Amino acid sequence: MRRTLQSIPLLLLISMILFLILDKAPGGPLAPYLQNPHITPADIARLKHNLGLDQPLPVRYVKWLGQVLRGDLGYSTSNSEPVLQAMLERLPATLELMGASTLIAIVVGIGAGIFSAVRPYTFADYFITTFAFFGQSMPVFWLALMMQLAFAVHGIPLPFGYQIQLPSAGLADNVDSFSLGDRLSHLILPAVVLSVLSLALYSRFMRSSMLEVTQTDYMRTAAAKGLAPRTIIFKHGLKNALIPVVTVIALSLPGLIAGAVVTETIFSWPGMGRLFINALQQEDIALLMGYLCVIAFLVVLFNLLADITYAWLDPRVKYD
Repeated sequence: MRRTLQSIPLLLLISMILFLILDKAPGGPLAPYLQNPHITPADIARLKHNLGLDQPLPVRYVKWLGQVLRGDLGYSTSNSEPVLQAMLERLPATLELMGASTLIAIVVGIGAGIFSAVRPYTFADYFITTFAFFGQSMPVFWLALMMQLAFAVHGIPLPFGYQIQLPSAGLADNVDSFSLGDRLSHLILPAVVLSVLSLALYSRFMRSSMLEVTQTDYMRTAAAKGLAPRTIIFKHGLKNALIPVVTVIALSLPGLIAGAVVTETIFSWPGMGRLFINALQQEDIALLMGYLCVIAFLVVLFNLLADITYAWLDPRVKYD
């Protein structure tokens, strides 16, 4: 409860900073209207009065905050609809992509980290470590283009004349009718590309944490009792080894939404990332403000969830 209450002034401070930055951006809230070559100074003055932009900045911020608390994030000039509605329409596609990439990153990343830690300094360990460094240093846009080139343009040949050919863009071939196979085939490439960086990061942290845990006295005691190696690793060591990894996962989840901007743009995925790019190109201040506030809220929320998860993984953790 105390951590939750502490997050409220933090979110207010973040919203103030964002409001100030976007207000001082070139053109400010009037930027979409200033693109019209026929607009006159009288039109600008009338727009400022109608939109309340002739009032002091603190007054405008308080009014905006009051609207947000009522669930009104403003009106999108680029989509001609309320900001909240524009984001909710595209949120399911982003959650689908983020959920798939997170699942891949956690399962493969943590599994690879554990495998690497229990077989240190072997060929498998060096291979996983090399892949982790490769994944962390790989530019997302380049990897996305190479994946499209390999799996969508050329295809991967298989024995007996078969070939792996995946769609390169879009949510589905026919968005009006749901087909699980069609959705999965379109989801594979963007989900894998988006998960590579997190996967590499999780495996590195999991390996380091598990190596440290395997050297503790209670792990050696469990081995001396004759317990099976699998029981020692997963029952006695995994929960303690997961504590630092939880921090990385909690902090990276909001980054998946923010990082999906590049992935969704390249793969024409109709999610919030593409919505942000369109708002940026068309200088839609209201939509940019709403999107950035949602990202800030998610960062604070996942930090709070990480604190709760610590106490579950290690009962010794107390927030005094």
